[in-house]
Amino acid sequence: MRLLMLGGTEFVGRAITEDALDRGWDVTVFHRGHHAPPPGATALHGDRGAPGGLDALAEGQWDLVVDTWGGAPTAVRDTARLLRDRVGRYAYISSRSVYAYPAPAGLAEDGPLVEGSPDAGAVAYAEDKRGAELAALDVFGDRALLVRAGLVIGPYENVGRLPWWLNRTARGGRVPAPGPRELPLQYIDVRDLARWTLDGAEAGLGGAYNLASPVGHATLGGLLYACSAVTASGAELHWIDAARIEEAGVAPWTELPIWLPEGETHDFMYGGDVTKALAAGLKCRPVEETVADTWAWLQELGGTAPQRPDRPAPGLSPQQEAALLAL
Repeated sequence: MRLLMLGGTEFVGRAITEDALDRGWDVTVFHRGHHAPPPGATALHGDRGAPGGLDALAEGQWDLVVDTWGGAPTAVRDTARLLRDRVGRYAYISSRSVYAYPAPAGLAEDGPLVEGSPDAGAVAYAEDKRGAELAALDVFGDRALLVRAGLVIGPYENVGRLPWWLNRTARGGRVPAPGPRELPLQYIDVRDLARWTLDGAEAGLGGAYNLASPVGHATLGGLLYACSAVTASGAELHWIDAARIEEAGVAPWTELPIWLPEGETHDFMYGGDVTKALAAGLKCRPVEETVADTWAWLQELGGTAPQRPDRPAPGLSPQQEAALLAL
C-alpha cells in the first residue's frame, strides 16, 4: 500500500505513520517541516494554509490518503480536489464533536450534525471538522472514510490531558480526584485509532464511523489508579464530589483534565454508540496499557510532553489544588 499521510509528525498523524511503516507500506508524509516524521517515511513539505502550499503534491499517486486537518475546511477541499484522480481512498480523521449538542447518550452515526461547509474558512472546531467531512465526501463519495474519534489519549499526546495526570501523580502526596470514581469513560488509544483506520481503509470501508472504546471500557477511577500505580509514587487519591468541585470554582475538562461530571455533557462526550466500529473490527486495549505506555514515552522525554500551541495547557494551579484538598 502507498500511503500519503497529511501531517504525520505529531500525535494522531505520527501514530498512523508508524503503524503504516510497521506494515511495510510505502509512506509519504506531507508536512510543514516543523518536526521530523518517523524514520523510513518520505517527506514532502508544504503549508496547506499558504498560497502554493500544495505544490509538492502536484505529482504522485497513492492508494490511500489519511488527513488529520483541524482548521479551515477549504484546506481539505483543495487537497481532495488536487488528488481526486491520483488517490484510491481518502480517510479523514474527524471528531464526535460534529454532532449537534445537546445529544442523548447512545448517539449513533445518523445523529443530528452541526452545520458545516467545505467552502468555509476557519470557524469553530466542530463546524471546521464537519465542513472538512463534507469536502472529502464531495470529492471522494463512498471512497471517503470519516473517522469520528472520541477523546484520544496515549503516547505522543500533545494536548496534555493524560500527561498532566501522570505527572501530577508522579509527584506523589495527596491528589484531588474528581468523583465519582466509578464514572464511566469512553476514549480511544491513539494506536488503536491508527490500526483501525488503516485496516478499515484497506478493507474499503466508507462513510462515517464513531471511533471510541465501548461505554464503560474504563472508569475514571481505573485510569487514575493506573496513573498512581505506574508512576510508583505512593500518591494518595482523595475523591471529591462534583458539587464540592463546582463550589471551589474549578472547571471540568480543562482544569481537571478528562473529567466531566455526571449529566448532559458527560453523556454526550462519553456515551456514543460505537456498535458500527466494533462490528468493523475495532479492538481497544486496556486502560492500564495505555497509561503505562504513555508514562514510558513521557519518561523518554524527561517528563515534559509537547504542547500544541493552539491549545492551553490543562490542569490545576497549586492554589486550586490546595483549595480542593481543603474541602
